[in-house]
Amino acid sequence: MEPIRFQKNEAAAQAIQTYYGRRPYVFTRSFGCQQSVNDGEKITGVLVDLGFGVCEEEEQADLIVFNTCAVREHAEHRVFGNIGALKTLKEKNPHLLIAVCGCMTQQESVVEKLKKSYPYVDIVFGTNGIDLLPGLILEKLTDRKRVLPKPVERRDIVEEIPIRRDSSYRAFLPIMYGCDNFCSYCIVPYVRGRERSRKSADILAEFCQLVDAGYKDITLLGQNVNSYGKGLDEEIDFSRLLQMLDQIPGDHRIRFMTSHPKDATYQLVDTIAQSQHISHHFHLPVQSGSNEILQKMNRKYTVESYLDLIHYAKERVPDMTYSSDIIVGFPGETEEDFRRTEALVREVEYMQLFTFIYSKRGGTVAATLPDDTPHKEKADRIARLIAIQDEIVDKLTQKMLGTTVKVLVEGPGRKEGVFTGRLDNNMVVEFEGDAPEGQFAQILLTSAKGAVLKGNLIK
Repeated sequence: MEPIRFQKNEAAAQAIQTYYGRRPYVFTRSFGCQQSVNDGEKITGVLVDLGFGVCEEEEQADLIVFNTCAVREHAEHRVFGNIGALKTLKEKNPHLLIAVCGCMTQQESVVEKLKKSYPYVDIVFGTNGIDLLPGLILEKLTDRKRVLPKPVERRDIVEEIPIRRDSSYRAFLPIMYGCDNFCSYCIVPYVRGRERSRKSADILAEFCQLVDAGYKDITLLGQNVNSYGKGLDEEIDFSRLLQMLDQIPGDHRIRFMTSHPKDATYQLVDTIAQSQHISHHFHLPVQSGSNEILQKMNRKYTVESYLDLIHYAKERVPDMTYSSDIIVGFPGETEEDFRRTEALVREVEYMQLFTFIYSKRGGTVAATLPDDTPHKEKADRIARLIAIQDEIVDKLTQKMLGTTVKVLVEGPGRKEGVFTGRLDNNMVVEFEGDAPEGQFAQILLTSAKGAVLKGNLIK
């Protein structure tokens, strides 16, 4: 399937100018993952292309866009609360337009709730409808009626959408959209749709534009980057794509997320080992150290296959660091299951660990499973896991002290005269001395406090 090339909607731009009689301003807020953040950057880019300016406060806006997340139900409740707070602004400014988009609006029940309970919401569109936004605004301004279509799965890939990036040195670059995995606890395949990969030529062109523009930290995005290439006419997979991008000269680093363990390969590790620009940090979410729980999660790998890949990576890339996601208290998790998770964490020695107590998500298979473990027991387990992780981080950071590392400077820290930077392994370092934001600097690591490293700038 050939991608669609974005075309500016001149009629929408004219209607916006007529409606406001001046340059209007948009406030965009994105909830959730990096993919959602990148979508928000594109939404803002499309609106700037239509003549909007950008403001930092909802009270200053002529158009407010909430780009939503549906991963957890409490995230949805939070979004509805934020939408409810806009009622007062709408009453003060009847010309204010309010749009809600993203993962939540791919659920018909959410759209119906917005129709019935939030009459001041003007426009709704889904996760793959950013290019349609100008037409929806035109329809709203022409007919003066709410535009809240029912959600549909749209498989088109739209290229060359205008984008207004939040950073001048760090960028997200989607290589694929959607997910085919259907993990039993996850709503993503239902709201993001099935997997669609971008053509490598389009990815390469965008990547080169970012490098030419001076971006230093480029993260490739996908719900499962390791399955990149499925369904494309060209002969390509994720490792080959990484090799292509790594050949582009420049002073930059390449990251990627998220990797699914079932599709991560020795070839991927070899590609990282042989690369010039790919970060030596591997985010590989294991979710549980118990094969029984992994089977209930529909993760389609075993603890043994996961550890085999980790051990291979440690041999091929000795300085590689690792991070993971772990769900504690999944339905049916026993004390023995959890102890297996503890053992896995101790064996891998993650530099970073993102831990979550299982949260029931309506619409998923896991939501129908019996869950008899008391919340207090789940909380005790996650506290134990965090304590183990703290020990591991202390051990790993102590080994780093006395070494000189390359960091990407992120700007002034919380204390005057102190700057922060990010290492290749995604850890944060604080250092004294003036260094240009968005550029690389050499830092001698001198101490560590928890997961935060401290050091001295080397001129």
